[in-house]
Amino acid sequence: MSRLARNGPAWPGATGNRSVIRAAAPRPCTLVVCRGCCCGNPRKLPQSRLRSTGGTPIDTDHAWQLDRLRAGAAEGGFQVRTTDCLGPCDQANVIVVQPSTAGRRIGAHAVWVGFAMDDDCTDDLLRWARAGGPGVAAPPAALALQFIRPPREARSRARR
Repeated sequence: MSRLARNGPAWPGATGNRSVIRAAAPRPCTLVVCRGCCCGNPRKLPQSRLRSTGGTPIDTDHAWQLDRLRAGAAEGGFQVRTTDCLGPCDQANVIVVQPSTAGRRIGAHAVWVGFAMDDDCTDDLLRWARAGGPGVAAPPAALALQFIRPPREARSRARR
Protein backbone atom coordinates (compact mmCIF):
# COMPACT_ATOMS: atom_id res chain seq x y z
CA MET A 1 0.00 0.00 0.00
CA SER A 2 1.43 3.38 -0.96
CA ARG A 3 1.90 6.27 1.43
CA LEU A 4 -0.75 8.25 -0.45
CA ALA A 5 -3.29 5.45 -0.13
CA ARG A 6 -2.41 4.95 3.52
CA ASN A 7 -2.22 8.59 4.68
CA GLY A 8 -3.88 10.61 1.96
CA PRO A 9 -2.25 13.68 0.37
CA ALA A 10 0.11 15.81 2.43
CA TRP A 11 -2.12 18.91 2.06
CA PRO A 12 -5.53 19.65 0.52
CA GLY A 13 -5.35 19.50 -3.26
CA ALA A 14 -2.00 17.70 -3.30
CA THR A 15 -1.58 14.68 -5.51
CA GLY A 16 0.86 12.92 -3.23
CA ASN A 17 3.83 13.22 -5.60
CA ARG A 18 5.80 15.48 -3.28
CA SER A 19 7.76 14.69 -0.15
CA VAL A 20 7.12 16.48 3.08
CA ILE A 21 10.17 18.47 4.15
CA ARG A 22 10.82 18.41 7.87
CA ALA A 23 13.12 20.57 9.94
CA ALA A 24 16.60 19.13 10.34
CA ALA A 25 17.43 17.57 13.67
CA PRO A 26 19.64 19.73 15.89
CA ARG A 27 23.30 18.94 15.32
CA PRO A 28 25.72 18.91 18.25
CA CYS A 29 29.17 20.46 18.29
CA THR A 30 31.57 18.36 16.19
CA LEU A 31 35.34 17.93 16.48
CA VAL A 32 36.94 17.16 13.11
CA VAL A 33 40.31 15.58 13.81
CA CYS A 34 42.91 15.68 11.04
CA ARG A 35 44.60 12.33 10.59
CA GLY A 36 46.03 12.84 7.13
CA CYS A 37 49.53 13.62 6.02
CA CYS A 38 51.25 14.85 9.23
CA CYS A 39 48.62 15.00 11.95
CA GLY A 40 48.47 11.81 13.92
CA ASN A 41 51.47 10.37 12.10
CA PRO A 42 53.97 9.17 14.72
CA ARG A 43 56.77 9.02 12.13
CA LYS A 44 56.42 12.71 11.28
CA LEU A 45 55.46 13.82 14.79
CA PRO A 46 57.00 11.35 17.24
CA GLN A 47 55.27 10.62 20.52
CA SER A 48 57.90 12.48 22.45
CA ARG A 49 59.47 15.59 20.95
CA LEU A 50 60.71 18.95 22.11
CA ARG A 51 58.66 22.09 21.87
CA SER A 52 60.22 24.75 19.70
CA THR A 53 59.61 27.23 22.51
CA GLY A 54 61.72 26.52 25.52
CA GLY A 55 62.62 22.91 24.80
CA THR A 56 60.06 21.38 27.17
CA PRO A 57 59.04 17.87 26.13
CA ILE A 58 55.58 17.13 24.79
CA ASP A 59 54.28 13.60 25.02
CA THR A 60 51.80 12.87 22.25
CA ASP A 61 50.13 9.53 21.84
CA HIS A 62 48.04 10.13 18.72
CA ALA A 63 45.86 7.01 19.01
CA TRP A 64 45.25 7.66 22.71
CA GLN A 65 44.24 11.27 21.97
CA LEU A 66 41.68 10.16 19.39
CA ASP A 67 40.33 7.47 21.72
CA ARG A 68 40.04 10.04 24.49
CA LEU A 69 38.19 12.51 22.24
CA ARG A 70 35.77 9.77 21.15
CA ALA A 71 35.14 8.67 24.74
CA GLY A 72 34.52 12.30 25.73
CA ALA A 73 32.08 12.69 22.84
CA ALA A 74 30.14 9.61 23.91
CA GLU A 75 29.82 11.01 27.44
CA GLY A 76 29.38 14.67 26.52
CA GLY A 77 26.84 14.54 23.70
CA PHE A 78 29.00 15.89 20.88
CA GLN A 79 30.59 14.23 17.85
CA VAL A 80 34.12 13.38 16.72
CA ARG A 81 35.06 12.51 13.16
CA THR A 82 38.37 12.07 11.41
CA THR A 83 39.35 13.39 8.01
CA ASP A 84 42.26 13.36 5.63
CA CYS A 85 44.75 16.21 5.50
CA LEU A 86 43.19 19.58 6.35
CA GLY A 87 46.18 21.53 5.07
CA PRO A 88 48.21 23.42 7.67
CA CYS A 89 50.72 20.59 8.26
CA ASP A 90 53.24 22.94 9.87
CA GLN A 91 50.70 23.42 12.69
CA ALA A 92 49.86 19.73 13.28
CA ASN A 93 47.88 18.29 14.99
CA VAL A 94 44.91 20.24 13.64
CA ILE A 95 41.38 19.92 15.01
CA VAL A 96 38.40 21.88 13.67
CA VAL A 97 35.63 22.63 16.16
CA GLN A 98 32.36 22.98 14.27
CA PRO A 99 29.51 24.77 16.03
CA SER A 100 26.26 23.10 16.97
CA THR A 101 22.98 24.09 15.37
CA ALA A 102 22.43 26.53 18.25
CA GLY A 103 25.87 28.06 17.68
CA ARG A 104 25.29 28.44 13.93
CA ARG A 105 21.95 30.14 14.57
CA ILE A 106 23.74 32.94 16.40
CA GLY A 107 26.41 33.26 13.71
CA ALA A 108 29.27 31.07 14.96
CA HIS A 109 31.73 29.57 12.48
CA ALA A 110 34.11 26.65 12.66
CA VAL A 111 37.24 27.27 14.73
CA TRP A 112 40.58 25.76 13.72
CA VAL A 113 42.93 24.70 16.51
CA GLY A 114 46.58 24.02 15.74
CA PHE A 115 49.33 22.30 17.70
CA ALA A 116 46.66 20.21 19.48
CA MET A 117 49.09 17.73 20.96
CA ASP A 118 49.23 17.75 24.74
CA ASP A 119 46.84 16.61 27.45
CA ASP A 120 45.92 20.17 28.46
CA CYS A 121 44.80 20.99 24.93
CA THR A 122 42.79 17.76 24.73
CA ASP A 123 41.16 18.57 28.09
CA ASP A 124 40.31 22.09 26.90
CA LEU A 125 38.80 20.78 23.65
CA LEU A 126 36.65 18.28 25.56
CA ARG A 127 35.52 20.89 28.07
CA TRP A 128 34.60 23.41 25.34
CA ALA A 129 32.73 20.84 23.21
CA ARG A 130 30.77 19.62 26.27
CA ALA A 131 29.80 23.23 27.01
CA GLY A 132 28.44 23.67 23.47
CA GLY A 133 31.43 24.85 21.43
CA PRO A 134 31.66 27.95 19.22
CA GLY A 135 28.92 30.51 19.70
CA VAL A 136 27.45 28.76 22.74
CA ALA A 137 30.38 28.78 25.18
CA ALA A 138 33.56 30.82 25.38
CA PRO A 139 36.71 28.82 24.61
CA PRO A 140 39.22 28.19 27.39
CA ALA A 141 41.83 30.97 27.35
CA ALA A 142 44.78 28.65 26.72
CA LEU A 143 42.96 26.99 23.82
CA ALA A 144 42.16 30.36 22.24
CA LEU A 145 45.91 30.95 21.95
CA GLN A 146 46.10 27.92 19.65
CA PHE A 147 43.49 29.13 17.16
CA ILE A 148 44.85 29.22 13.61
CA ARG A 149 43.60 30.56 10.30
CA PRO A 150 42.17 27.91 8.03
CA PRO A 151 43.88 27.40 4.67
CA ARG A 152 42.64 29.58 1.83
CA GLU A 153 40.51 26.80 0.27
CA ALA A 154 38.56 26.31 3.50
CA ARG A 155 37.99 30.05 3.88
CA SER A 156 36.62 30.34 0.33
CA ARG A 157 34.32 27.30 0.85
CA ALA A 158 32.93 28.88 4.02
CA ARG A 159 31.93 32.04 2.11
CA ARG A 160 29.83 30.17 -0.46
